[in-house]
Amino acid sequence: MLDFGQDEAGQRLSFRLLGPLQVIGERGAVHIPPGRQEIILAALLLEVNHVVSTNFLVDLIWNHEPPETARTQVQICVSRLRKLFAAEGLDAAITTRPPGYVLTADENAVDAAVFTRLFAKARMLKDKGQRAEAVAGLRAADELWVGDCLSGLASEPLRSKSQQLDEERLTAIETRLELELELGRHRELIGELQHMVRVLPLRERLRGQLMLALYRSGRQAEALETYRSGRELLAEELGLDPGDELRKLEASILASDLSLLHPSADPQPGEPDTGGPGQPPAAGATALPPALLHTEVLRQLPADTADFVADEEQVAEIERALAGNGATSCGGLVAVVGKPGAGKSALATHVAHRLSETGFPDGQLYCDLRGTSCSPATSNEVLGRFLRALSIPGPMVPEGPDERAEMYRALLASRRVLVVLDDAASEQQILPLLPGSRTCAVLVTSRVRLTALPGVHRVELDVMPPDRALALLVSVLGADRVERERAAAEQVIRTVGALPLALRIISARLAGRPHWTLASMMQRLSNERHRLDELTHGEMTVRASLSLTHDGLDAEPRRLLRLLSLAQGTMLPGWLGGALLDHHGAFPSDLLEPLVDVQMLDVVGAESAGGFRYRFHEITRLFAREQLTTHEDPHARTAAAERMFGAWLSLAEQAHRRIYGGDFTVLHGSAPRWQLPQNCVDELLVNPTLWLDSEQLNLCQAVQHAAEEQMHELCWDLATSLVTLFEVRGYHEQWEHTHQQALAAVRAAGNERGAAALLCSLGSLYLRSSRHEESSAALRDALASFERIGDRHGLALCRRDLALLARMGGDDGQALGLYGAALADFDKVGDMVGLAMVLNQRAHIRMRQGHGDLARAELDEALGIYRSVGYTGGQARTLRRMGQMLMQRGEHAAAVRTLTETLELCRDNRDVIGEGHLLNDLGNALAEMRRVDEAKRFYGEALVIREQIMDQAGAARVRLNLARLLATTGEEAHSRALLETPECALRNRRMPHEPKTAEQAMWARSGPDFTL
Repeated sequence: MLDFGQDEAGQRLSFRLLGPLQVIGERGAVHIPPGRQEIILAALLLEVNHVVSTNFLVDLIWNHEPPETARTQVQICVSRLRKLFAAEGLDAAITTRPPGYVLTADENAVDAAVFTRLFAKARMLKDKGQRAEAVAGLRAADELWVGDCLSGLASEPLRSKSQQLDEERLTAIETRLELELELGRHRELIGELQHMVRVLPLRERLRGQLMLALYRSGRQAEALETYRSGRELLAEELGLDPGDELRKLEASILASDLSLLHPSADPQPGEPDTGGPGQPPAAGATALPPALLHTEVLRQLPADTADFVADEEQVAEIERALAGNGATSCGGLVAVVGKPGAGKSALATHVAHRLSETGFPDGQLYCDLRGTSCSPATSNEVLGRFLRALSIPGPMVPEGPDERAEMYRALLASRRVLVVLDDAASEQQILPLLPGSRTCAVLVTSRVRLTALPGVHRVELDVMPPDRALALLVSVLGADRVERERAAAEQVIRTVGALPLALRIISARLAGRPHWTLASMMQRLSNERHRLDELTHGEMTVRASLSLTHDGLDAEPRRLLRLLSLAQGTMLPGWLGGALLDHHGAFPSDLLEPLVDVQMLDVVGAESAGGFRYRFHEITRLFAREQLTTHEDPHARTAAAERMFGAWLSLAEQAHRRIYGGDFTVLHGSAPRWQLPQNCVDELLVNPTLWLDSEQLNLCQAVQHAAEEQMHELCWDLATSLVTLFEVRGYHEQWEHTHQQALAAVRAAGNERGAAALLCSLGSLYLRSSRHEESSAALRDALASFERIGDRHGLALCRRDLALLARMGGDDGQALGLYGAALADFDKVGDMVGLAMVLNQRAHIRMRQGHGDLARAELDEALGIYRSVGYTGGQARTLRRMGQMLMQRGEHAAAVRTLTETLELCRDNRDVIGEGHLLNDLGNALAEMRRVDEAKRFYGEALVIREQIMDQAGAARVRLNLARLLATTGEEAHSRALLETPECALRNRRMPHEPKTAEQAMWARSGPDFTL
């Protein structure tokens, strides 16, 4: 056991920051003159034993408008503090250390340092399971506080650091309360928690702890009232809903979840924790559904530069600014700006990695905004990516930018996340991506100054100072080699203008040729500079270095560098070199390694299935494109591009086959494919949907690029192949954008089949988006084209979707006719999955018309087809429809067995939307069977999922079902509480009049197999 009373807390404290600033000398309290001396002392104590720059102290006092004598006045204040320390016998000293001053003292003499150490030690004990000891340490840490940090000190700039310590104190208190709840002290904690919630009513973790303490003490109604009052306060004060954790807890309390009664309420020996075969899990088996137990911390950063030479003062400046300065609605907002090659991205990535664990434990969001490219990312596109990364299923991502931004801010409201936006084009691109929470921060890089960005702290990068430039060469080449030719090394640095990118390229070139001297490199570089003297100064030295390295490469990597510039994506897959060079070796990524060795390509991440992902610096890409134009004839460029697009198409086609069990429900054309080695395909497509998602940007850009190159047949085939991804992940913008680009290309080329295929696919998109008139027009135009050219497969796809439109419009007769024709065509062309989809959809009409036996036969046939090809998505939807049919017929026990099987399929596929539907269905079936406790638990789990994915309409439906069940069991108060929620009340008023739309069918569909 660790003793908290002797090593830190028992030491006499000379400096107190955790409350009003106090200094204790040999004769007692020491008077510090208020004003400048007090502010400087506080700043030095907050960074005890670390250097604080004079510029920072000047800004603290004069807020960026210092007089000419500012530095002199700071020196005078420091001198007076030194004299005061000596006179009062304080065991501390202030010494000058460039670029400022450092206060040297035993950290145990500063209460803030003691608090930090006690908190860290308590966390260590907590991790080891020593909860009682950790609680004792946390209580000792809290006893150091006598008020808010530096209370009474009139310094706005110091407030961000003091607020950070105040926040850490609250986190320590919450951690201690959590541990005490785990120790079973819920009754003793209620009074303290009620006081804390009154003082900090918006602190959701404290409110959740109070709810849990009340619930465990048998005060369920008070626990729910605590939630309701918090929700109303959040809505009134901030216009926000409670966070995920609080909503999950409310749902579990409403469901009377037994696992909440004690944190370690594991099943007792002999007690089963799940039901038998065909039975739903037993009540209390788990507090949260499995889909929510696998939430991962966001880790989107590119790889850090291994030999990065940091300016520690600059890094510290950025880290301080990211902590927040109160000038912006989010936390810190920092923009790193500078010329090309200055190392903006490398610095931002380095800082983000340093802060990843301590400053932002909930993760990092990253996006290359492509600000210097011909097609910068839109903020709406980036919001969609971030929402999916934050576990919102694609179909639940809103279409409009305002709705996306609102959801994004709500999801980040209670998280500590760092958002890194690389290569920004403008303020307008950034503003919608700012979180609304002070717990998050944003780090931006850009070539423009971003002066109109509110509250931004700018860090401007220029060339490297000589000492760091030399250190960079040493880090790559070794100290001995650089020291032997110190003068030549310094001349190389001057020649390239000390630009980091140029230095990295040159040092990598030298590292690969140990027999070259720095002097010979200097001579070569000088010659190259003369050859490139027409270039602008800002990029001249980088281009000179690139040209030098390019000309020194062997023929194959030199050609590959040029051909790689054809790819427009920001991250390049390792196999791409094989396609561009028409190289069929088993390990195509090896072709890229020579370019990595000389810093012409950067390794920025790993593939999901192994291997690496690569990226050009934008200047390197431009240089490679220039070389491509100079050295490759148009025919060779076209052939390489066709192989690259053909490889993308081949992989997308094979991904579709692995998901659907074959070339079902999709049309293909005659464009040539380029086949990767089978071992590469198998590695990449272990999870085909995941691969499609990870390559979404590259695939969409390939469609656009193929359209621009007038490769119309390849263009439409790739676009329609990507629907496999677009519909499952809800990429509606990308779906429409790629298809419109391809449509323009095929129409210009007179490609009628390609145009019909694209219109048919757009009809499905418009149907999914409830744009029924546009859907009908597109489908009928496609139908007419397919009739003219006699394409039965295309006719079947069009008629299937036109039947669904008729069915949604209430015309069952027309729908059945179209379904019949589609069935015949799907059967003729051998599209078994298309046939099964029609059977599944038609069964719904049969059920509605009272032909239950016929519906069951068609569902059985569809299920058999899906199982024979291994298409699990179709199996799940068919089984769910069977379960619903069994419920209609009053066969509730059979329905529970069928729906439970479907639930397991959804969980295996990580289909969180389907899981939410199935949990609600099981709640309905169990409620009909009067298995009340189990029904309540399933409703509770369904509610947790619906609220996690921010499906308010779906959550309202579940609340209504749960409220009706509670009303029948005498729990009127809980039932009323559910019905009083705004969404539920609105839903209740609308339910009798709601039209049936495609919104009801948003359950993880693959193909237009809607569930209505």
